[in-house]
Amino acid sequence: MNTAKTITIGSNSKNPITVNRLGYGTMRLTGEGIYGEPANRPEALQILKQAVASDVNFLDTADYYGEDVTNRLISEALYPYPDDLVICTKVGCTRKPDKSWIPYNTPENLRTSIENNLRTLKIEQVTLVHFRAMHGHMNFEESMEAMFKMQEEGKILHVGVSNVSVENVETALKMGNIATVENMYGHAQRTSMKNNFGDTYGGGEVLALCEQNKIPLIPYFSLVHAIGKKDNRIAEIAQKYNVSETEVNIAWLLHKSPWILPIPGTSSLAHFSENIKAKNLSLTKEDMEFLE
Repeated sequence: MNTAKTITIGSNSKNPITVNRLGYGTMRLTGEGIYGEPANRPEALQILKQAVASDVNFLDTADYYGEDVTNRLISEALYPYPDDLVICTKVGCTRKPDKSWIPYNTPENLRTSIENNLRTLKIEQVTLVHFRAMHGHMNFEESMEAMFKMQEEGKILHVGVSNVSVENVETALKMGNIATVENMYGHAQRTSMKNNFGDTYGGGEVLALCEQNKIPLIPYFSLVHAIGKKDNRIAEIAQKYNVSETEVNIAWLLHKSPWILPIPGTSSLAHFSENIKAKNLSLTKEDMEFLE
């Protein structure tokens, strides 16, 4: 099976952007509990530089990673940025000193977050921003209105959504152009999930909707559920090609749909080098059927 090497963000907009189809998620570059400075700051900076050197031109970040740690690392390692580099950030929540996650999604909150991202990343416009839904603690339509307002002002080029249900995506599409969706998805987590408030998000249903509307799905935690959850099918394919199980998990995403943009993250340069090899792993139709 041949997999597309690139993917287009905002394909239905006036400003489509094509990126290479293996990005990097920066969340793991923070300290323990996704909070504070990295344990090995030089290695964190080197990973970002190596990502760009490896033709990764899509980075996923958020100002609540750290807090502000990943944004500052990105700017320190890569500013001034390559012309083709797309930095995607998220807004909608923040952190407390006890490392808990709390909503930060009123129109005023979202504007503050965008201004903070612009400042820490040293940019005048954020290329892509996901509104990260925190179900049970938000007015989804009100928050999306604020996002589209800032897009009109030129602070945001493309608007996306994260941690959303099919219904959320459909609502957002009626309000404006949705460039991307970032949801939990991976070989070990393909079904929808319900949170404590009864809201359903994630899963193959959202992927199907994305495919119908030519919207990239950016899966987060694609490896978290796979690591430590032994899958003999993944192990068998890894043994067949003499590669790691991590590579097979990432390659499965690349082969699953041309509208998936994986962003595997790591704080280890060695693991990053392993992950990047996945884009060169070709799985057959029979492999994919076996893995299904």
